[in-house]
Amino acid sequence: MGTTPLMTEPSALTDLTARQLLSGYRAGTFSPLEATRAVLARIEEVQPRLNAFVRVDTEPALAQARAATERWRAGEPRGLLDGVPVSVKDTLLQAGGPTLKGSNTTHEKGSWDVDSPAVARLREHGAVLIGKTTTPEFGWQGVTDSPRTGITRNPSDPARTSGGSSGGSAAAVAAGAGPLSLGTDGGGSIRIPASFCGVFGLKPTYGRVPLHPASPFGTLSHVGPLARDAADAALLLDVISGADPRDPTALEPPARSYAEALAEDAAAGVKGLRIAYSPSFGGQVAVHPEVAAAVRTAVTRLADLGAHVEEADPDFADPIDAFNALWNAGAARLVEQLSSDTRQLLDPGLRAIAARGARLSALDLLAAQEARIELGRRMARFHQRYDLLATPTLPITAFEAGRAAPRSSRPHRWTGWTPFTYPFNLTQQPAATVPVGADANGLPVGLQLIAARYGERTVLRASAALAGRPGS
Repeated sequence: MGTTPLMTEPSALTDLTARQLLSGYRAGTFSPLEATRAVLARIEEVQPRLNAFVRVDTEPALAQARAATERWRAGEPRGLLDGVPVSVKDTLLQAGGPTLKGSNTTHEKGSWDVDSPAVARLREHGAVLIGKTTTPEFGWQGVTDSPRTGITRNPSDPARTSGGSSGGSAAAVAAGAGPLSLGTDGGGSIRIPASFCGVFGLKPTYGRVPLHPASPFGTLSHVGPLARDAADAALLLDVISGADPRDPTALEPPARSYAEALAEDAAAGVKGLRIAYSPSFGGQVAVHPEVAAAVRTAVTRLADLGAHVEEADPDFADPIDAFNALWNAGAARLVEQLSSDTRQLLDPGLRAIAARGARLSALDLLAAQEARIELGRRMARFHQRYDLLATPTLPITAFEAGRAAPRSSRPHRWTGWTPFTYPFNLTQQPAATVPVGADANGLPVGLQLIAARYGERTVLRASAALAGRPGS
């Protein structure tokens, strides 16, 4: 595999954001059918090199696009995303085809007639569902490699990983294979690949987007958008937020549309926001110099735009033991339900963490929950002083495809190189990654912005200001 970036010139339609597509539909400049055909052609072009899709639903997508085209021509669009091509991570149920979850233990046969809540909302709002994107087996790790679908690669350099576990979604958006995608994030699984691939990714507050069936990793896992920018993510978040009777932890929708609030906030930008900048969690994390420089430049820009920025570290030590206990216990519960013969089909890495999880006691899990609660308390106190915490999303840029961790990582597991992301799954706070440049090899760098629980509006506001794109 060479190192030439997959940056062939896409058609104009595959370059557009969801908002730009909707504007074009409204003006009659082009149609949902034309946009969908362009995206499907782009998928056909990039799929052999990236492996971002489990399946592409060509005929159903074209049928949905034709119907959306007729609605726009009649002046009667349906919902907020009518005719916009959207992909869905293959851990989320989508009626009409199997949800394989990257696993050889999943059988394709069955009725497959249920949508997860977020997918159902996409249908209600007229989105064109173009296909399912790749995931590691059951979303268990930070790269998108699985026994069932193989390796998903990075559009900036196909010799590098896309990250994970929503790596197919991030790669698709980065490559122009649809402007929006639904992902999940249990320890960074939206933010990791979004950072590696140079797109915007948001993990909302836990419960903001309902989930059914529940994740095997419990209340660590959030559903959220991957997009080209914060304004598109706000639009998608408006569609997928809100309560669902199948998820008793789901929150009621916010009082104000995120897209409308972002447009309202555009004039002020970040003026007056109090931002804590933690470059290395108080020296706990070794950050690559090129990543550190790009992030520092972005933080300086936030200050130049009017934010009150000071260097300050959150008051906690690495919560890896608590995270691993909860994560590994989820894996153990997942594997426990499989027969001994079926377990042999699993990714060996997943089997290994499941075995560790099976050895945990009830007291171990209670200790992990206590540590989680204490971490949440500390971050709640931190956000009494600061509106946002800014960190690198990751301490590195994308490494060699086909590996679970860079060669230098110690420990040699995905959590060894993601120390900035998983703490905020424990606290269930909203956190986003914003592209802020590239290293000397052209590999994207991400800045992470974290707000207090329910603070998605603040995260989106700062993300949009940093990118210089108002929410219009």
